Amino acid sequence: MSQIRHLLKKNKMTTSLTQSLRIPQKANKAVRVRMLTITNRSREMKNLINPKLLSIMTCLCLMASAPTWADLTKPETQSQTAQAVQDDVNAHTDDQAESKRKKITADAIAAVQETKNALKLLDENKVDEALSALEQVTGKLELIIARDPTLSLAPIDVGVATYDLLAQPNTVKTLVKRAEDLLEDYEVQAARKLLKSMASEVVISTTSIPLATYPDAIKAIAPLIDTGKVDEAKGALQLALNTLFVSDTVIPLPLLRAETLLADAEELSEKADRTERDNKKLASLFEEIKTQLEMAELLGYATNKEMKAINEELKNIEKRSEGQQSGKGWYDKIKEKVSDLF
Repeated sequence: MSQIRHLLKKNKMTTSLTQSLRIPQKANKAVRVRMLTITNRSREMKNLINPKLLSIMTCLCLMASAPTWADLTKPETQSQTAQAVQDDVNAHTDDQAESKRKKITADAIAAVQETKNALKLLDENKVDEALSALEQVTGKLELIIARDPTLSLAPIDVGVATYDLLAQPNTVKTLVKRAEDLLEDYEVQAARKLLKSMASEVVISTTSIPLATYPDAIKAIAPLIDTGKVDEAKGALQLALNTLFVSDTVIPLPLLRAETLLADAEELSEKADRTERDNKKLASLFEEIKTQLEMAELLGYATNKEMKAINEELKNIEKRSEGQQSGKGWYDKIKEKVSDLF
């Protein structure tokens, strides 16, 4: 793009050419007519425009007919095969979040709540009540450590955020190429906006008390209050609250969908008396698995090397499943390789 702008600036016909190429983005027919006109009149224009500029004009016409940002970021319809496993995908992520929530203890939640309460009481100049709240915090923390001396993080909250890019691999490739072009022209913020949507994942965020530092930080506050250093005590309390640790568990949705689809495909591959309908379903499962694996690679959840090994395994399974062939254990390697990517 920078070369195009440079050459247009050098030519005296920049203004008229730019105006003549202001074609509505969706007017594909008009674009074709314009390109045809340029081609037919190329001899007449030869003396006016150099060959490079003529090719630039054609390029700009093609750009005018390209999909817009809005077109590219619209959610695309997913295949019926992908939609069919969505409930299983949701159930898996819900189970993971629930298992993390089970680790939350009432004592840990109370410790943080009382810390915030102590800060509020100090703001209200209720020093004795603040000291009482801090005693409760210390007591709760001691109970947590006594139950499990090896525990380093005491969870107090779990949050779940889902970012699902409903797009086909070709759309992702187009978006990546557009981002590359923007970065080439140092349009970093525009590229950043474009790449912001390039994720398809569930993020489970767990907020925890760091038991190696938090208890000592709370114990150090009471002496500050006793010596009248209330402002310092408030600052120390806020600092302690700021040390709450947040850890993220990222579950790539394309990989999770591929894993779920593989389980369905395995069940059919083991079926000795598959019907024609079963074979068609198996074929559609293989196709959707390939799509999800490609999405995983394009979005950076797997390297090309890792995906190459997985795709080779998938090809072997497809060959084995041809016709009415069936068997067990065919999917062991590929399931292990996909699982390793999480």
